[in-house]
Amino acid sequence: MRIAAGRHKGRTIIAPDGMTTRPTADRVRVSMFDMLWHAPWAGRDIVNGARVLDVFAGTGALGLEALSRGAAHATFIENDAAALASLRINITRCAELTRTRVLPADALKPPRAQQPCTLIFLDPPYGQGFVGQALVALAKAGWIAPGALVSCEFGREFAETPEGYTLLAERQHGLASLLFLRAPTGAP
Repeated sequence: MRIAAGRHKGRTIIAPDGMTTRPTADRVRVSMFDMLWHAPWAGRDIVNGARVLDVFAGTGALGLEALSRGAAHATFIENDAAALASLRINITRCAELTRTRVLPADALKPPRAQQPCTLIFLDPPYGQGFVGQALVALAKAGWIAPGALVSCEFGREFAETPEGYTLLAERQHGLASLLFLRAPTGAP
């Protein structure tokens, strides 16, 4: 896997051995960011200067791609030890230690946010139904800014749009489904 565009373009991303961590495929990540940059409901300003939250971060590929493309800061939430080790190596390889924060935490029981994020990536294990649960938990903990853009990757399981969120787009990429949502604009 490699960073697809921006200042870290071509930088290799490592993943832990085994099947526990399922990194977002390069083609899916490129498609996701193409939509973020070009869709009428998004645009480059969605990424430029964004405070990013990469939940179920795994290798950190989504958050690092966002930083490479102009995001200001990325926080990563991950609780698997092997994934955390790879994530920290990938952050170091991209020389992004000052613009990142790694939280070894459960995404369904996240710590309280210091500052809400404007661009959220969720890539939970497929088939577990974690998208809605994680969004509720993250909102309660203050991680999701009003009107934030949320990009979710999940398997072919049905993904219901959480209450208060606006469905912007949904796309299929092989086994991966991408869901783009707008968070509620009012207070959580």
